[in-house]
Amino acid sequence: MRVCVYCGASPGNDPRYAATARAFGAALARAGFGVVYGGGRVGLMGALADGALEAGGEVIGIIPRFLEEREVAHRGVDLHVVQSMHERKALMAEYADAFVALPGGFGTFEEFFEIVTWVQLGLADAPCVLANLDGYFDALLALIDGGRAKGFISAGNRAIVEAFPTIELVLARLTELRAQDGASL
Repeated sequence: MRVCVYCGASPGNDPRYAATARAFGAALARAGFGVVYGGGRVGLMGALADGALEAGGEVIGIIPRFLEEREVAHRGVDLHVVQSMHERKALMAEYADAFVALPGGFGTFEEFFEIVTWVQLGLADAPCVLANLDGYFDALLALIDGGRAKGFISAGNRAIVEAFPTIELVLARLTELRAQDGASL
């Protein structure tokens, strides 16, 4: 089972974010999960990949050519350089069985919500999990719940987005899903 992790190309302003990304990459690898991510070696992306690689994990990076230089592509991973963001997201979805968002900015939000929308429309069937570290996604979850309360998001579609406050709980959920669904996940 491979997990696509969306996260920042920036480290943020708290070093705990990068430390947590590195720890999450290592934990995924130790648990036997492959990592699919945006292909950078900087910010949370780089920390995630480095953690997984150090733990002996499979790491697939997918980066558009125009970001290859800006995000300093990680040469230690199974790197796929594609032509566009659309191609990047499609290939990430093809390679991954589950999707997790760590803290990040607009790109993280956009990529996570695109896969949530694909699940909603039946174009994908995969868990979509927010790692709500230190309440990072609280405002986003409130927005989603507001959409639900106002009748724009059905209860079934609201259930697509799961959130857990620690990487340990995210990992436990992924492990539970793998056990439930076996290799089909």
